[in-house]
Amino acid sequence: MSITTEAELAGMKAISDIVAYTLKQMKEHAKPGMTTKDLDDFGANILKSFGANSAPFKAYKFPGWTCISVDNEFCHGIPSARILKEGDLVNIDVSAELNGFWSDNGASFVLGEDTNGHQKLVNASKEILQKAIYSIKGGVRISEIGYLIETEAKKRGYKVIKNLTGHGIGRSLHEEPSEIANYKDPYNINRFKKNSVVAIETFISTTSTYAETLSDGWTMVGNKGGYMAQHEHTIMVTDGAPVILTEKNEIWN
Repeated sequence: MSITTEAELAGMKAISDIVAYTLKQMKEHAKPGMTTKDLDDFGANILKSFGANSAPFKAYKFPGWTCISVDNEFCHGIPSARILKEGDLVNIDVSAELNGFWSDNGASFVLGEDTNGHQKLVNASKEILQKAIYSIKGGVRISEIGYLIETEAKKRGYKVIKNLTGHGIGRSLHEEPSEIANYKDPYNINRFKKNSVVAIETFISTTSTYAETLSDGWTMVGNKGGYMAQHEHTIMVTDGAPVILTEKNEIWN
């Protein structure tokens, strides 16, 4: 969507604050020994308390309130009886709708002590997202941001997932531009537009370059295995520094 009124900006800020708060609380609540379903229920109760709806369920009938992926699961993990363990690489993706406005926020993190050495990957994903977001303004080619993300990943010894992308958002979960890729797509000649709302996501991986869907129809893993870290913010594009609508979740820290 393109924000043209103060009411639209207020609507986007309201739902963005909710998803950011929910994600932050879920990250803090996550503990070894609980199930991903326990964690999803915790997040669901927060969203319900604000009157917000689960975006993946409302849009696609996803079997959960939030997506929770662990270790070799890259994204769209279904909350289940899986028990979280110390050192797990966990990704939580919270997207929700309120009063016709939609927002999306995600983060990967290491649960407890970094016993498996995932923190470096997590840090790379966070740092690259920050650099990408602050390089976005009206008129910038979408493909140039993809080039930045992939270049920064390679500098750190990582790869990017080419079939997972950021996207437009606002009046629905997925809008135009439909593909904000993590690499320089030579066929994408589109540019970011001032006042548009987009969800910018990093998909930084150790070995894989494509994600494949498991038999459950939702959970995605790498075509060559390994691990992936994802971070995501919903932003409004301007002529200068972007407005990070989900900034209440301090994923830079």
